[in-house]
Amino acid sequence: MKLILNFFSRQFLIRISLILRPVLRILYKGTKYVDPIDGSSYRTFLPYGYNRLRKNALCPGTLSLERHRLLWLYLNKKTKLLEKNISVLHVAPEMIFLKKFKKIANWNYVSIDLKSPLADIKANLYNIPFKENCFDLILCNHVLEHIEDDYKALNELYRVIKNKGTLIAQIPLNKNLKKTFENKEIMDPRERNKYFGQYDHVRVYGLDFYDRLAKSGFTPKKIDILKKMSKEEKIKYCLPKNEEIPIGIAIK
Repeated sequence: MKLILNFFSRQFLIRISLILRPVLRILYKGTKYVDPIDGSSYRTFLPYGYNRLRKNALCPGTLSLERHRLLWLYLNKKTKLLEKNISVLHVAPEMIFLKKFKKIANWNYVSIDLKSPLADIKANLYNIPFKENCFDLILCNHVLEHIEDDYKALNELYRVIKNKGTLIAQIPLNKNLKKTFENKEIMDPRERNKYFGQYDHVRVYGLDFYDRLAKSGFTPKKIDILKKMSKEEKIKYCLPKNEEIPIGIAIK
């Protein structure tokens, strides 16, 4: 798995996964683990990781990861966002969510990405092709760690979000770091993999990520739904052991 992730481009992996997913759903069918996003069940989930393989991380039939399942449980169980009539911007849309979100009749949904074949519009976060105050909800998950100037990207997200709109910005966050580690001189993919944990990451976020949200105009919040979930639920859904969902509320 590590060799595949590090050798092939993300765009190629997205295309090939469209073919493999139905086959994997049949091969791994079972009852032990469940993907809460679509309710499908499996005898095992697959290991996943660019460096350290995480056991039972990747759902074989949907290709969701722990963070996707955590986010879905938050949206579905802890908010009313799926029921509201809102405008939604999805940055770098994940395959597991794309069709599901497009089918939500009360959402005015659009996705953007610089390269992904899944996105509706090709664009980057330095110049989002929408007017100010367009969106009630912005999903921007595991994107900012890839962006050279994340402040510029966050400012642009703030520009297009409505007053009291919600930004959900999951990132790989190292809770042992008070301050984000970044070094613009580290350009080689192998060095980035060594220092940032993945060949296309440009930093390791620390606890000051919430300060970055605040500096861009958002009121930051830490959402921890894991602490109120049972051990059985966490195992059943193959959730991360200790992860919060970073939220930013736009106050204009």
